[in-house]
Formats: sequence, structure tokens, C-alpha cells
Amino acid sequence: MKKLMLILTIIMTVALSKNATAQGTIVDVAVGNEDFSTLVTALTAADLISALQGDGPFTVFAPTNSAFAKIDSETLNSLLKEKNQKALANILTYHVISGKLTATDVVAALKEGNGTVELKALNGQVVTVIQKDGKIWLKDVNGNYSEIIATDVMGSNGLIHVIDSVIMPK
Repeated sequence: MKKLMLILTIIMTVALSKNATAQGTIVDVAVGNEDFSTLVTALTAADLISALQGDGPFTVFAPTNSAFAKIDSETLNSLLKEKNQKALANILTYHVISGKLTATDVVAALKEGNGTVELKALNGQVVTVIQKDGKIWLKDVNGNYSEIIATDVMGSNGLIHVIDSVIMPK
């Protein structure tokens, strides 16, 4: 009986540990969180789902639904149309960095860079990360800011940092 209990315990431990580490790609994580439903809709419209399900690793600065709500609804609805797929893809890939940058990595880079660090987004443009007022912010190429409000949401192919505003490329 003891052997049977030990075997069952080992099987359950292995099964549970596999489930704990198999949360899926960053796209799966976003799909599983209702606060990213607008982001998922935009990724689908821009035909970026399969790219972000790739091996990566990727760091995604993911705007919440309330971040997208700051954009004029007419503009957002227009971006989601097929004829604007390229413009939408440019905006969304501006939120993605190649590589896995944890919050610890970002803080270390900010210390090394005296409170500022530039990151090259997948669309080729620069996003500036700055530390001010005890918070970490993204500054887009147009001078607009977005606060990083949650960090290190892990996926199997990278991670998500949650932001409160959509950043815009040129």
C-alpha cells in the first residue's frame, strides 16, 4: 500500500509540475486574460498571432483594454480594418522586443544607463525606458509615456510587461 501511495504521489507531482510550467506562449497567456481581449483582437487583425507563438523569446509590452480605450474609438476601429493591417502591425510590433527582458534586467539596465535605456522594437524603432517618480515608464518616439503597471507575466516563449497606454511609432 505504501508503494502504491508513493507511486501515485510521484505521478501527481510530475503531472502538476508539468501543468505549472506549461502555461503556453505569450499569446496563450494574453488569450487567457480578459483584460487583453482588445490586444488579442488587434493581434488577430494584424495577422501577428502565429509570429508571436514562435520560439522567441519575446518581451511584450502589452496594453490593457483600458489602454486601448484611451484611443479614439473611430481610430481604433479603423485600425482593425483589413486595409490598415500594415499600420496596425507596425503599432503592435512597436510593443515587442526580441529577447527576454525581465523586470530585474530592466532595472539593472536603468541603473547602468543612469535612469534611461533604449530598446529596439521588432518594427525597428526605438522605445525608451525611463525611471522617474519611483516608477518605470516607456517613452515612445513621439514623446508620449506609458507606465509599466505589472511585470514578468511569463509565457513559454517570453514574457509580458503590462502597460497602461498604447505607445505609438512614427
